Amino acid sequence: MATPHNNAERGDIAKTILLPGDPLRAKYIAETYFEDAIQFTDVRGMYGYTGTYKGKELSVMGTGMGCASMGIYSYELIHMYGVENLIRIGSCGGFSEELELGDLVIAMGACSDTNYANQYGLPGNYAATASFDLLREAVAEAEARELHFAVGNVLSTDVFYRKPGATKPWEDMGVLAAEMESFALYCNAAAGGAKALCLLTVAGLPEAKEQMSSEQRETGMTNMIEVALETAWEVTEE
Repeated sequence: MATPHNNAERGDIAKTILLPGDPLRAKYIAETYFEDAIQFTDVRGMYGYTGTYKGKELSVMGTGMGCASMGIYSYELIHMYGVENLIRIGSCGGFSEELELGDLVIAMGACSDTNYANQYGLPGNYAATASFDLLREAVAEAEARELHFAVGNVLSTDVFYRKPGATKPWEDMGVLAAEMESFALYCNAAAGGAKALCLLTVAGLPEAKEQMSSEQRETGMTNMIEVALETAWEVTEE
C-alpha cells in the first residue's frame, strides 16, 4: 500500500533496510553494491531501492534530516511495509577527544533535546537504545576490519548550528557525538517491535573547527556503508 510519503507497494521493500539521510547516497549504494536493484519510491525526491547483496534481499532508502523526517519514514517502513531491521547510516559531529575525522561511531544509545518521545505519554525520560543483535554484528565487523571506532551514546538534536561550547554539558556526560535522527529511529523501532541501529561517520569536529576533506569523506563513508551492509547481511534470512 502506498502512503503519502512512499509509493512502494507491500512486498517491494525488504525486511532489512539501510537508511542514509541523503537520498543520493541511497542511490549510490544501490548502484554500487546491489545486484538487480529496483527503485520502489521517488516521492519528494526520497529515493528507495531493493536489490540483492551477496544473495540476500536488502533495501536502502533516504530519510532526510531530523527526527520529524526520520519519524515519518521509519514509522511507515515498520507499520505499513513490515520492515524488521533498520540501520541508519549518516554523519556526525564528534565530541570525544578520542575521535578523529573519519572514525566510525556505533550508537548504543541516543539522547535527545527534542520532544519526540512525548507522544508515548511516558511518566519519565525514555532511554532510546539500539538493538543488541545489530550492535553486536556491527562491532564484530568493525573489529574484523580493524577500524578506529567508538561505541556509546550520541545526541539527536534539532539544532545544527550552535554557539561555541553549547554541547559541553553533553560532552561532560560522555556523549560521543551529535547527529539528528537516531532517537526517533530507536523510539519507533521500540514502539513497533522492530530492531534498529545507527552507524555514523565523524565528518566534523566542531570545537576543533575541523571538517573531513572530500577524500576523507569518501573513504570514511565507504567503511561505514560496508560495515552496515555486512551487518544487514548477517541478520537477514535467505
